[in-house]
Amino acid sequence: MTAPNASPPSVSATRWLAVGSLVGLIVLGLAWEMWLAPLRPGGSWLALKVLPLVVPLAGLVKNRMYTYRWVSLMVWLYFTEGVVRAWSDADGTSQVLALIEVALCLALFAACAWHVRLRLRHAARARNLEGAAP
Repeated sequence: MTAPNASPPSVSATRWLAVGSLVGLIVLGLAWEMWLAPLRPGGSWLALKVLPLVVPLAGLVKNRMYTYRWVSLMVWLYFTEGVVRAWSDADGTSQVLALIEVALCLALFAACAWHVRLRLRHAARARNLEGAAP
């Protein structure tokens, strides 16, 4: 049994899945646009697309609920880019990287949504236990 203020393991697992998939998106975006399949030889300014992903990293690591909520909305921009590039890019490497981006986006969304839900449920249980204590 966990302590009243301690998070259950499932909350911790969703936290680390969210952080891991966000870091994966950052690394993938940089590697894709700089070395693996850039639009121009030698790299592309499109690598700057990862900068908005760096902003929420600290909030996810610090376990801020608000960050999980807005990242679950922001990630759909990257999902859309991945779908469009998987469908339209002629280069097979770029298509595979786009599909990886889509998978990481889905993992990030699921982890954020599940994390928020589990934390709210855990907080409600803790409040109910405090109210029932003599």
